[in-house]
Amino acid sequence: MISLISIGLLSGLFFSTTFILNRMMSLECGHWLWSASLRYAFMILILSGFISLFKGFDTMKGLVRLFFKNWKFWIMTGSIGFGGFYSLICFSADHSPGWIIAATWQLTIIATLVVLMGFGRSFPKKVWLFSIIIFIGVLMINLSHAQLSSLSELFMGGLPVLVAAFCYPIGNQLVWEATNGNPSLPKIDDPLVENAFNKVLLLSWGSVPFWLILVGIVRPQLPSTGQIFNTFLVALFSGVIATSLFLMARNKACKPSELATVDATQSSEVIFALMGEILILNAPLPNSISIAGMCLVFFGLVLFVCFQEI
Repeated sequence: MISLISIGLLSGLFFSTTFILNRMMSLECGHWLWSASLRYAFMILILSGFISLFKGFDTMKGLVRLFFKNWKFWIMTGSIGFGGFYSLICFSADHSPGWIIAATWQLTIIATLVVLMGFGRSFPKKVWLFSIIIFIGVLMINLSHAQLSSLSELFMGGLPVLVAAFCYPIGNQLVWEATNGNPSLPKIDDPLVENAFNKVLLLSWGSVPFWLILVGIVRPQLPSTGQIFNTFLVALFSGVIATSLFLMARNKACKPSELATVDATQSSEVIFALMGEILILNAPLPNSISIAGMCLVFFGLVLFVCFQEI
């Protein structure tokens, strides 16, 4: 268990670079759309090279065939799960510190439950109690931030993350439903989809039209060299290293309680993002309300783990 927690915490450290670097690029006046879209451009390049090198060109050809066989489905899921999700995360970085976005992002746990209910799943009442505790904690963090800014900044910084928290599980669940025979979706039974990196690449390809359309509508100024480099770091640290470590920890887990523990370690993103912003961006220390909110978020996540162990 110590090994799993250690690997999970390390992945949380690398995941937190997303929030820190996005905030850094925002403070340097880098447009949020380039922070979002360039990450997936780099992700496509890195994953394509990684898969071609370790799995061979036949695997890449198979993925290309799989994509074009159901291109409408992949564009839909990629636009929702990757495009909608990450564009909103980057947009919110213009209005809120990264650690607040990381804390608010924990609402994806609740959003996932709602999405699963939409697909006919049900959950014990205890799960909803734990979710309410997390929600109250996130609300306290954002309200404390509103005291230092304005309601409009709270709205522009918090609401996009809330919507993003739904976009991400919707995109992932649509893929899961399609691979498990949901009659309302195209049947995708290719074994290539069982590999997590292949799935990420397919969804990244599917998000490309979303980014092209959004760039055409917003027409942002060209990114600086620094912003291009920072988005590459986000793609490398969060998209490749953090994802690899997280998947490694999940693959090592043998029991549901161990899986739940690995998932719960991702809440460490909040602490790492806060420490990074204080050390790198000279961000102010959180007030007592924010600290109490973080404690509630972590308490709710711990309850999720304990519930899985019962």
